[in-house]
Amino acid sequence: TQGRGKFQFELDNQISYKKDQQPNDDGTSTTVKTTAAEMKFLATYGIVDTVDLVLGVPYQWQRVETDGAGIAKADGLADISFEVKWRFFEQNGFSLAVKPGLTLPAGDKDKGLGTGRTGYTFFFIATKDWDPLAFHVNLGYRRNENNVDQRDDIWHASLAAEWKLRKNLRLVANAGVESNTDRASSIDPAFILGGIVYSLADSLDLDLGIKGGLTPVDPDYTLLAGVTYRF
Repeated sequence: TQGRGKFQFELDNQISYKKDQQPNDDGTSTTVKTTAAEMKFLATYGIVDTVDLVLGVPYQWQRVETDGAGIAKADGLADISFEVKWRFFEQNGFSLAVKPGLTLPAGDKDKGLGTGRTGYTFFFIATKDWDPLAFHVNLGYRRNENNVDQRDDIWHASLAAEWKLRKNLRLVANAGVESNTDRASSIDPAFILGGIVYSLADSLDLDLGIKGGLTPVDPDYTLLAGVTYRF
């Protein structure tokens, strides 16, 4: 958490690529390429030392090509999130927090940019710091209320690690799995991620990373970049 009266602004960017071969009735196949991108602005404010308010505003792009020809594209504001993070326990480098939240239907569901209904989330977070290492566990649930025939109950589990190489440089890794929103699929998306965080100052971080899909329903890979400013 940020601390009473303190702000944190984040600008996160990602672009993902996925290539599939879809069989045709005549025995041939069609190559389908999907490119998706998201730029997300996050504003965090510490109302007390142990409680933060977090607002997330994403903007998304997507383009689908079949055998090299563009067949669909969409861009626009996606669903907005509002969360509260409460760090309720901290002792000897071990801390626990919960983060309930709401997702508001700001995105156009007809373009695939939103769900069309208000949903809610609840995450449990555990962190252990063994300087220069730190580990984070995230367990969560998302009630995916929607008008687009997606699965309603979405579960999430992930484990992240940080290694502080120097005062201003950290290596990070993350792996996780989440329920598939597609009702017709029995395969859940899973990922592994690696990256670096470089601190230009105590209040300013830059990060770069790459995420790989571990199951066929995931993007093949995703490039990540972001900036974080605290004051």
